[in-house]
Parts: sequence; C-alpha cells; structure tokens
Amino acid sequence: MSKTTIIPVDDLTEAQAEAELARLAEEIAAHDERYYQNDAPTVSDAEYDALRQRNAAIEKRFPALVRDDSPAKRVGSAPSGKFKKVRHAVPMLSLDNAFSDSDVTEFVARIRRFLKLDEGEETLFTAEPKIDGLSLSLRYEDGALVRAATRGDGFEGEDVTANVKTLEDVPHRLKGKRIPDVCEVRGEVYMTKSAFLKLNERQAKAGKPTFANPRNSAAGSLRQLDPAITASRPLGFFAYAWGEIKDADMPADTQSGMLEWFARCGFKTNPLSKPCRSADELIAFHSAIEEERAGLDYDIDGVVYKVDRLDWQKRLGFVSRSPRWAIAHKFAAEQAQTILRGIDIQVGRTGALTPVARLEPVTVGGVVVVNATLHNEDYIKGIGSDGLPIREGRDLRIGDTVTIQRAGDVIPQIVDVDLAKRPKGAREYEFPKLCPVCKSHAVREVNPKTGDRDSVTRCTGGLICSAQTVERLKHFASRNAFDIEGLGDKQIELFHAEGLIDSPADIFTLHKKLERVRKAVFKQRETLAQEREQQSGKKRAKALSEADRNFKDVDNLLAAIDARRRIAFARFIYALGIRHIGETNARLLARNYGNYAAFEQAMIAAADLESEAWSDLQAINGIGDVVAKAVVDFFAEKHNRDALHALLKEVTIEEEEALDTSGSPVAGKTVVFTGTLEKMTREEAKAMAERLGAKVAGSVSKKTDYVVAGPGAGSKLGKAESLGVEVLTEDAWLTLVGQ
Repeated sequence: MSKTTIIPVDDLTEAQAEAELARLAEEIAAHDERYYQNDAPTVSDAEYDALRQRNAAIEKRFPALVRDDSPAKRVGSAPSGKFKKVRHAVPMLSLDNAFSDSDVTEFVARIRRFLKLDEGEETLFTAEPKIDGLSLSLRYEDGALVRAATRGDGFEGEDVTANVKTLEDVPHRLKGKRIPDVCEVRGEVYMTKSAFLKLNERQAKAGKPTFANPRNSAAGSLRQLDPAITASRPLGFFAYAWGEIKDADMPADTQSGMLEWFARCGFKTNPLSKPCRSADELIAFHSAIEEERAGLDYDIDGVVYKVDRLDWQKRLGFVSRSPRWAIAHKFAAEQAQTILRGIDIQVGRTGALTPVARLEPVTVGGVVVVNATLHNEDYIKGIGSDGLPIREGRDLRIGDTVTIQRAGDVIPQIVDVDLAKRPKGAREYEFPKLCPVCKSHAVREVNPKTGDRDSVTRCTGGLICSAQTVERLKHFASRNAFDIEGLGDKQIELFHAEGLIDSPADIFTLHKKLERVRKAVFKQRETLAQEREQQSGKKRAKALSEADRNFKDVDNLLAAIDARRRIAFARFIYALGIRHIGETNARLLARNYGNYAAFEQAMIAAADLESEAWSDLQAINGIGDVVAKAVVDFFAEKHNRDALHALLKEVTIEEEEALDTSGSPVAGKTVVFTGTLEKMTREEAKAMAERLGAKVAGSVSKKTDYVVAGPGAGSKLGKAESLGVEVLTEDAWLTLVGQ
C-alpha cells in the first residue's frame, strides 16, 4: 500500500495515530468554521460524520492519544448578532453520534464500564425520536416565562423571547405545584411537513423566497425581527431536557420522570418516547422509528438514547462537546447519481488546498446540490478515507458519473464512481503543484516520526499568500472570535483588495482611513449597479441610491469595530488562528494561564524544549505535543509577535473568569492521577477534579500540588516523591474533596 494511502485504523502505529489525530482535528475544525461561522459548509453531514468516525475509532484504539481538540469537543454556532445575546447558565451541548448497531452496543458497554456496574445490574434508557429543528432554552422564574434563547455556540445564544411568546406550545406560566424558583426547560422548535408545504405555497404566491426544508423554515421563522411574522408561522415545540433548576429537589429523579413532569407543566413531549433496557431494545426502537419515519408529520434524522437515572447522568458527566450519558443514533444517508463537471481548488487560512467538485445539479432528499468536497488528493485518486466506499483504482475524472450521498441540507459527498459510464479519453486529474492564488509551491509535508506524507497539500507562501491572509482575517472577525458585526467575508475581501487591511490591527485603524473606506464600498455598490443596468435602468437607479445610503453603513461598521475593542481571553486566543487551536483548546489555554501577558511570556519561554515552560505547557490535560508545538512555533515567529503587539495597542484582553468553586479545597490546585483507581474510573476522577476547579495535568512537575496514586502507579509516583509533591491515595483524595 502506498504511503499516501489512508491507513486502516487497525494498522496504525502509535506515531501514525498521533499524526492522524492531529490531521483530523485540524480538518474537522476547518469544516466547523465554514459551517458554524461562515454559513458556507463544504461537506455534508455524512462526510463530516465519516471524519469523526475515523477519529473516534483511532481514539478508541489509542486512548492515551485522545486530544482536547478532538471532534467530540465542538458544539453549535455563535449568535448571529441580530438579537441580544444570552449567556446560558448551564451550557447547551450537542450529542455524540452512533452510526451503526455496533456503535450502540459499545455505547451501552461504555456506560456500564464507566459506572462499574455488576453483570446483573440493569441499565434503563429513555429512547426518543431526534427532532430535526432548532434547539431552544426557556427560562422560568417563579413559574413565569422570562426569557427564551437559542443554543448559539452552546455557551451563548440569542434572545428570542418576544418571538417565542407567540408559540402555542410554549406556556407563559408553568402549571402544577412545587414549581422550582428557577427552571430552564429545553427542547426543539419545529415545523410540520404539511405546514411547511403550505408556507412555501404562500411564499411562492407572494413572490418571496421559499425554504429548502422544514428545519430551515422553523429556524428562519423563529429568528424574525418582527414577532408578528413568527406568530403567523405554524411552529411547534417538544420539551425533552432542562438547564438550570434552582430548588431543594429536582421534580423527578429519572429522565422519563422529567418528561412526565414537563407534560404536567403544560408542554408537549414526544409520544413515541419509550423505555429500553438493553442495546438490543435500543436498536429495535431505532428500526421501528425508521420504518415509521415517512408517516410522521415532522422531520427526524435519528433517535436519541439517554440513561434514565439522573444520579447516573450526574456521575457520567460531560466531555467538552457532549454528555457521556446520551447518544444520537443517526439514520442512513440518501443517494443519487450525477455528472462531475469540474474540480476547483480552495485555499484555506492554514494554506490547505481543498478540492471541490462542480456537479451537474441534482436533487437529493428534496434539495438541489451542485458541489461536493473532494477532501484531498488521495480522495480524488480513489484511495478515500475510512468509512467511504471509494477505493483504490476508482479515481475521479472530469465527466465521470458519480454517486453522491446527502445526510442533511448541506453539500454532499461523492461515495462512488461508475467506471462503465466514463467518457472516452477522460484523463487522470493532476493535483496542482503550485498554489492557485500566489503561485508558491504546494507540498505535502512529511511526518518526521513516521516518514509518511500528510494527506493535505499546503501552500508554502505563508503570509505572502493573499488567500491565507484574507482567510485569517475572516477567521479573526468571525462569530466565535472577535464577532465584528457587519465585517463579513465580502467586506474583508474588498478592504484587503483595496489595501485597507492586511493584518488584524488594521481593522481597528479603519477609522483613520474613513474616506478610502467609503470610496471602496461605494465602488463595490457601483459595480453592482452596473451589473443591474444591463437588466433595467430603474434597478440601476435603485442600486445607486443604495450606494448613497452606504455612508451610514460605514459608520455602523466602524461603531461595531469599536464595540469589539474589549475581548475575552479565550476568544482572543481562538481569533489568532493558530493551527490546531479550536475553541476548546483556546479555553483550556486561557484557563491555565489566566491572562495574555503570562501566556505570551510562557509561550516564548517554551521555545526551549528543555525549559520548565515547555514542560508546563505539555502537562496541561488535553494539550499534546502537536498542539503545544503549534502554539510555540506561532510565537517563535517575529512577524507574528509584531502583529500581536500592534493589535494590543488597539484592543484590551480581559482576564479569564475564574470558575465559581468557592469552598472547594482543590480550587486552583494542579492534580495528576496515576495508577488504577478502584472506586471510580480515571475519566470520572478527572471530571470531578475539574468541576471542583482543579487543573488536571498529564505529567508531574514542581508546580503539581497533588498526585493521586492507585495500585500500579509507576514513574509519575517516583517523580512526585523525588520532587516532594504530596501523594494521596484514592480514599484520601475523596476525603479531601468531601466525596
């Protein structure tokens, strides 16, 4: 097998697995950015899921290599800026996915292992259809609805209270007795299929745009600036979860009991929800719901399984992106055939060259699709990646008849090619050796540990490549970074082309170039007017009128930029666009270093790989060699530091907020777990320590406060003793933290 071939998971060496996890983390983070921040995805749910499946398979085989920026650590999208932002008291996380019966069996087994259940002890689950809608959180105080918010990025959503109060399925006051002082009810806003068809008929008759599917129509209806429009749309709501609840006792002690309580309070709950006692029962429920799917009047894209006992849910806890106690079992994707008309190359902010297929338009699952990601050079050659049926010897060529697969309302993936229909004379596709933007060499890096070539081809132009400059600026201004309202992709491309911005600091000095900014935007509108002139002189006049009003747009943009001169530390780190640093790793670094000055000083010092600063960075739980090296390399570049220092003259970085761990005896302490724990799993122990405000490290250093050692503790115990670090048994640790 060629070294360029994606190696099956079972054949990976540890070094190869580490490199592959790094590649997957970067690629999936890039897809997340395009989907959640830019609303411009380049892969389908199915292809995205396939990447995450490979990542999960590698993590399962090499648990010691699990990264903090793995696909299991990302959720949702940032608020759009149209509505006031709301900080969730309890994060709204998404669910991990299962794609096969074996995934469900492993999910159940994983739950039992984590909880250390005896063989005869029953595990009860609540199974329910997975509604394809928009997640919503409803906050009630003293029984009255006071706020409704979308999920957003999981931590911060949009305030849509006025709109939600028009929904018949959402009670303004909770019914019944013993209502908690504060209660957040969560669920899904949806539109029925019949209502969707009628809405599109009305939209078409009125000459207005139609919606692609019920989910889009529900989301668009809920996020109207005029609540009267929302009120005119037939939206429903199913309750199935909760956030903050302030009371002496929960209304119930099981998931199923909470659903019954929601119903007594006045909410609709899904009547198809069912208790299941084994993996076989869960799988049977999935099959039954899939058969019933076509007859339902609302869209579902799978089923959800949740551990029923709430005390077990609490013990199982969460990973960064999702709860351990729940999983979504997805339905199979839909497929269709079409023609591959061309291959375009996109250059990302890290220099990655991503091929995109131009397809003969085809309808799949009611949506017209025209593009598909081709992943990388190997994918085009037919080598593919785990979980995808394209295989060696089945390369892709212009004119080929290809099978595409779609599992959502985004860009699909190509899963096969029909060689019998290949046009005569079709040539193998030659992947570019030069960057299509700056003409620098495009290369595939060689992993020094394995000698294998990276699957991704990258432009070597760096900062001289305008594609990378522009993409980095887009990332900097994006929703989960600086979130500058009005500074979208087109504006950044325009300002860069006009020489107005070339670095992040330039964004904050645009007010000094006011006339040039106005001229640039007027020029953009004038071009639009000229295009419209070919259709109608009246439309040209309208476009020029829009250009005149553009002066106000510029003033609004400058005001929006000024409003972002203060930024949270974690957002700032994420905005820098450092390779391998997604939102989760950014929060992890911010939490460990507290403020930017300490962070920069530590990263510069860590360039010495023998230094204490490098050891401290590596010791952060979730930060491995690849991530640590990426951050250190970024700060080692003088041009990066110069750009940062220029930016710091324009913005203020807030210090990281400390966790509310008042009363915790280990808040702020650094803890290392080693050996075998007997009363809980290692993962449960780490989760507990982090909830109590402790920092969990992967190695022992002078800064370690406690080493919790179980039977079989090895070199970490020896190092702790040599450094004089306090060593605790598992029982002593539990006593210390009051468990």
